[in-house]
Amino acid sequence: MARKAGVASPEEIKDFVAKAGSKLLVLDVRNPDASIEPGDQKSFAVAALPSETQRPQAINLIYDRAASTMSIPNVDKDTPIITHCGGGGRGQLAKDFLMVNGFINVLNGGGPKETDCWDEFGDKNAPHGKYNLVKKCLLASMVSDLDQSQIAGK
Repeated sequence: MARKAGVASPEEIKDFVAKAGSKLLVLDVRNPDASIEPGDQKSFAVAALPSETQRPQAINLIYDRAASTMSIPNVDKDTPIITHCGGGGRGQLAKDFLMVNGFINVLNGGGPKETDCWDEFGDKNAPHGKYNLVKKCLLASMVSDLDQSQIAGK
């Protein structure tokens, strides 16, 4: 099966991961809601959504195809980021979205279906606590956005 347009080669991903080191952030843009993205269900059998114990160097930020948007990770714009979905289509949309929003160091890793690429980054382990740090940053950003919208609405 041919790789989807925009998915980096295994060699590109291997070099990117090596250069990124512990700064690497993997964004899993799959949607656990089968009524919205039924195709994602098959990929969950290969790779579960990120958690503190499963793929801790990754976080799940759903790319919404209908709205053509996603949450922006609260990290520096030069943070090395690999986006992925099940096979690369939404991973590319997420990469494009992030780049339009100022991120400069983003690759589309495809997903679990792209096994030669997935082998390079799919099960990377983070330094202890990185998942919690990123998760806390994202939650703080969401709370900050809510506070600002509430203030503006008063």
